[in-house]
Amino acid sequence: MTGTDAGTGTGTGTGSGTGPEEVRCTLMRGGTSKGAYFLAADLPADPAARDDLLLRTMGSPDPGQIDGLGGGHPLTSKVAVVSGSADPDADVDYLFLQVAVDTPEVTDRQNCGNILAGVGPFAVERGLVPAGETETSVRIRMLNTGERAVATFPTPGGRVAYDGDTAISGVPGTAAAVVIEFPQGSGPLLPTGNVRDTVAGTEVTCVDNGMPVVLIPAAALRVTGYETPAELEADAALAGRLREIRLAAGHLMGLGDVEGATVPKLTLLAPPRDGGAVTTRTFIPVRCHTSIGVLGAASVAAGLRVPGGVGEGVARLGPSGDRVRVEHPTGFLEVDVRLDPGPLVVRRTAVVRTARKIFDGTVFPRSAATAPIPAQRPGGHHDSAAR
Repeated sequence: MTGTDAGTGTGTGTGSGTGPEEVRCTLMRGGTSKGAYFLAADLPADPAARDDLLLRTMGSPDPGQIDGLGGGHPLTSKVAVVSGSADPDADVDYLFLQVAVDTPEVTDRQNCGNILAGVGPFAVERGLVPAGETETSVRIRMLNTGERAVATFPTPGGRVAYDGDTAISGVPGTAAAVVIEFPQGSGPLLPTGNVRDTVAGTEVTCVDNGMPVVLIPAAALRVTGYETPAELEADAALAGRLREIRLAAGHLMGLGDVEGATVPKLTLLAPPRDGGAVTTRTFIPVRCHTSIGVLGAASVAAGLRVPGGVGEGVARLGPSGDRVRVEHPTGFLEVDVRLDPGPLVVRRTAVVRTARKIFDGTVFPRSAATAPIPAQRPGGHHDSAAR
């Protein structure tokens, strides 16, 4: 079985069976997220039909996603669509889709660096990329934004190894390391062109090193930045201020109206508590992340390196070549990020993640005839979903 372009799969979403709908699927943990991985050819080519199938597969809309694969949280309701790439500089194409939990929505308006950690192993498992004898590097084109990454992971004897001694915060136990390196992005690091902007009366730094992020000193919003995610989500006044900032920042960053989008992310900054560079609380976009996304952390780390940004006086950074340890509610994530000072560009970004295959088999989506609410394709899709 081989993939096609992630937006032009030839599959029908009915598998090879003659009974109920069935689709081959691999469930994987990628970093601190969990998602369903599909070959593009196994899903409908039409984006609306694909999204309808994915909603029924994940069990949405339902707060517990009790009738599908989803885990009742945005971090466990994710999808990767993977195919061989026609681009000579990439081995595979990866389209990330966020499936909403309690609304019938699927969006492609952001990347996911955690789910990205499983794309390389999945590509080898499904025969899209041959495995090396000791390790394999997979060149990945991320269709959501056109950006690229290279994932390197162990393949002793030509088979993906998931066991290892690498621990990452937010995941119990250890696993094999997946090193993800991001080449220099094509867009500006500072989308507004400014080191600082005043947005809705609050000084922020808008940065994009793989994920559009708005950096905000926690103290500017009258919180410490050490609150639990639940405490922050329960603060109605804070939620109102964050919404105001996000909508205004979206326009400044060239993202347009972000009312129905999941970007930009908002990250509150506070001084570190556990030997890192900074403490963070990130909103995705309303719920507070229990950790931090890989691409979000890459943008935070780069933003902290920007001279004159809002991170000055909050973060504690070592020499420019050192890794930036970004603290979050359940631990930390280390990012190796290096900037050239003039003109200001990111020279290198790399992170270490882990991934694990949970199952590979056939998933049986809920019947369309018994779905609780007719699925609909929201207006937040980009054309990249159809390419």
